[in-house]
Amino acid sequence: MPELPEVETVRKGLEKLTNNFYIESIEVLKERSIASVGGSENFINNIKKSYLCTWERRGKYLIGSLHTKEKHSKGFLVVHLRMTGQFKLIEKQIPPCNHTRVRFIEKNGKELRFIDIRNFGQMWYVPATKTIPEIVSGIKRLGPEPFSSDFNSVYLKEYLKNKTRSIKSALLDQGTVAGVGNIYADETLFDAGINPKTKSRDLKISDLKKLCNSLIKILNISIGEGGTTFSDFRDLEGINGNYGGQAWVYRRGGKNCRKCGEKILREKICGRSTHWCPICQK
Repeated sequence: MPELPEVETVRKGLEKLTNNFYIESIEVLKERSIASVGGSENFINNIKKSYLCTWERRGKYLIGSLHTKEKHSKGFLVVHLRMTGQFKLIEKQIPPCNHTRVRFIEKNGKELRFIDIRNFGQMWYVPATKTIPEIVSGIKRLGPEPFSSDFNSVYLKEYLKNKTRSIKSALLDQGTVAGVGNIYADETLFDAGINPKTKSRDLKISDLKKLCNSLIKILNISIGEGGTTFSDFRDLEGINGNYGGQAWVYRRGGKNCRKCGEKILREKICGRSTHWCPICQK
């Protein structure tokens, strides 16, 4: 599943390539892709004849603002890519592939396609009269953004003080911090020198400071590389993310640690494959 760096990469691409994209018409090819009330009919009727303008990100959600020609708000288009969702800007009139779920079409035939092999991705229309969390319930449950001032060691110490679950499990919980998934949880814990099995409540404030700094560092590096591609992720222009080749531990089980030379361990923790170095992460 795309995590914060991949979603941020897509957001940047949408901002660059679809700013003031006029949605003349919409074709929904898979009803389950539309999650908001009223299904595809309500979705199409409210979004067509709108301009797609700025794009924001909240956790793993993409939020596009919709406006009239006079720049009045028409609400928002909210998207979660889930496992395999991706956007592609089509300049030429070519038939959609079998995995195309939603088409946003301009007058000149140019279109923004939402392609999703596994078909778990979802979209919502949020009217201007509502807040986004009122319509998209998952956003209500999100913790602070990693780059925000709300995310720091003091916050983590208070949030985790009574939690016996592993720090790996806590990082995967979107209520702890928004946007982190399996890749960057593993990479962050390695950079911070923290064993993923450590009980959350047992971490000292010094450990949590390292964790916060490492998470921001790793995310920034990955965003700079366009995210990680191990299977399906591509940006709007079809380019792979490059961070995967730099990974310290993720998907490197059985290989030598790039710091100490010890074999990287791989084990299921909270149902997810977890990778760490037994020497560097005591």
